[in-house]
Amino acid sequence: METKTILLIEDNTEMRENTAEILELADYTVITAPNGKIGVQLAHQENPDLIICDIMMPELDGYGVLHLLGKSDDTANIPFVFLTAKVEKDDYRKGMTMGADDYLTKPYDDVELLNAVEMRLKKSERLKQQFDRTAEGLDQFIQEARSFDLIAKLAEDKKTKTLRKKETLYTEGSYPSSVFFLQSGKIKAFKSNDNGKEYITDLYKEGDFFGYLDLLQGEPYQETTISLEKSEVSMIPKEDFFKLLQGNREVASKFIKMLSNEIKDREERLLQLAYNSVRKRVAQALVMLVQRYQDDKSKPFSMSITREDIASMVGTATETVIRTLSDFKDEKLVDMKGSMITVLEYDKLARMRN
Repeated sequence: METKTILLIEDNTEMRENTAEILELADYTVITAPNGKIGVQLAHQENPDLIICDIMMPELDGYGVLHLLGKSDDTANIPFVFLTAKVEKDDYRKGMTMGADDYLTKPYDDVELLNAVEMRLKKSERLKQQFDRTAEGLDQFIQEARSFDLIAKLAEDKKTKTLRKKETLYTEGSYPSSVFFLQSGKIKAFKSNDNGKEYITDLYKEGDFFGYLDLLQGEPYQETTISLEKSEVSMIPKEDFFKLLQGNREVASKFIKMLSNEIKDREERLLQLAYNSVRKRVAQALVMLVQRYQDDKSKPFSMSITREDIASMVGTATETVIRTLSDFKDEKLVDMKGSMITVLEYDKLARMRN
């Protein structure tokens, strides 16, 4: 089993040496810092698995340490445990509000210290796991979040909605009340202009979370979502979602990364829409379908999708898409039978879009 590294920041020499000795006897690698400034430097240099930090220190106190580490991507998610001789509730509340994961009140004994460290490291490891994007994975993710005592009834309150093909989940302009998790099926998200013309902004597959961007912004939905085939969707109430995000930095970090990737993908697509030829944009749409709905890119990919939906992804007329797909068929890049499109040459289409 890999040895865990703990950074101990404590200005009292006797307390620092005694605490380090206890942790080392329990087979942890311990790095020590006599003040907050050195502690921040060591946190960036060593990237420890856990930080234990005294609150009342000269130069830079524990709150300052937590604040500075929380501003950096490489240290923001390191579990953080405060040490304090104070027992006032206001100090406890301030630390937890700032993002501390736990509290130890001095004096503490060996068992209290080791139990707190072991529990925090285990919970951190579980939340770092990449859960399977399945219904079971969602349940596992929720169960791990529940172990933080954040949302005791999230799993029990989770509702599932079955959508028929072409059934609407939510509409542009309505107000969010849930975050959605797609258990099975396929869903498209699109915006409409004043003339009712659609532009598909995203495609969701089994295992995707969606609907959280507008919820986080506190605004009405900017898109409409409709199922492309029979689909099952789990709905997490917004109150539970916010408790999950606000209660633990590691969980929040997962959604922040998801959000960052989503924004990056959309920016890239908008650039391609603005500057690429129709031929390249149709190739991009087909590549996007393969990327979203098939893991093995070396195999042919087939999907039933209307030419209108492809036109909505590309931002052009349906007739233009039909002509371009016919060219692709002649070039043996795709095959078509009715609404079924089979991508035969994924690599060539991917090179074409670039």
